[in-house]
Amino acid sequence: MLREISVEDSIGIGGSMTILDMEVYKELKDRGNEVYWHWKAEDKANAQIKARNAKTYISSVNAITKDGKIINVDATGNRVASLIFGHEDVYIVAGKNKICEDYHSAIERIRNVAAPKNAIRLKLKTPCTRTGKCMDCNSQDRICNVETIISRNPNGTKIHIYLVDEELGY
Repeated sequence: MLREISVEDSIGIGGSMTILDMEVYKELKDRGNEVYWHWKAEDKANAQIKARNAKTYISSVNAITKDGKIINVDATGNRVASLIFGHEDVYIVAGKNKICEDYHSAIERIRNVAAPKNAIRLKLKTPCTRTGKCMDCNSQDRICNVETIISRNPNGTKIHIYLVDEELGY
């Protein structure tokens, strides 16, 4: 993936344990790219704006179905919005643990694996941090606010998907 991205490209990164664990941010910074990631910024709001306006966007996803649909659930929508619109190129990296049979198994995975683990990591006060599964809560800390399904490349955006034969992220 990094070979496909020019050093001159500005890069936005979405919240992703996969990308964090792969040290993509460090590699891009070390080679000279302008990289905007709210997880690594003091001014998180400004980093999100700059990430939204970057030429290229990198993230992972919550689930990919066997028929090729990309399913995500997000708290604020910044990550999922950038996967869909505004960038010339979007790079998605996903481990084999994110491949699901269909939409229903993808949602089950998100609600009972990814969302609770993210809520625990963020030290949120949601029922899923205690039960380990989604309770469809109305908590102020709820992170399951926006759901997207990408069926095909949106017009004007080239999505590149890298499936990795490892378990990555949640």
